[in-house]
Amino acid sequence: MRLNNIEHIGIAVKNLESAIKYYEEVLGLKCYAIEEVADQKVKTAFFKVGETKIELLESTSPDGPIGKFIEKKGEGVHHIAFAVDDIGNSLKEVEEKGVQLIDKLPRKGAEGLNIAFLHPKSTFGVLTEFCEH
Repeated sequence: MRLNNIEHIGIAVKNLESAIKYYEEVLGLKCYAIEEVADQKVKTAFFKVGETKIELLESTSPDGPIGKFIEKKGEGVHHIAFAVDDIGNSLKEVEEKGVQLIDKLPRKGAEGLNIAFLHPKSTFGVLTEFCEH
């Protein structure tokens, strides 16, 4: 397995519109895409910083993963995502090394990526995502 780069950093927010305003007006970044991922109960907004993206995540339902995260921990960094060439083999390799998986098989995420998450209990408290273009 080879991690190619940090694909994005996911940040949970209560209000996407307010957060976009901060990233654009204060930090000077430009939101280039807004997308809803219905099966994950989330609406996303993307910004580029060099080759890395920032993904803002607003829950579309209180019982969705982002809604639950914000209820427990408040707004803030939710996950770090790494680009990999072969997500299936990457998942198999980390599982063989004792990492607990949230997703045993990849699923579709925002921007048409194949994604899968590793459990933070196995990654020193950091929810980790693998992404394949």
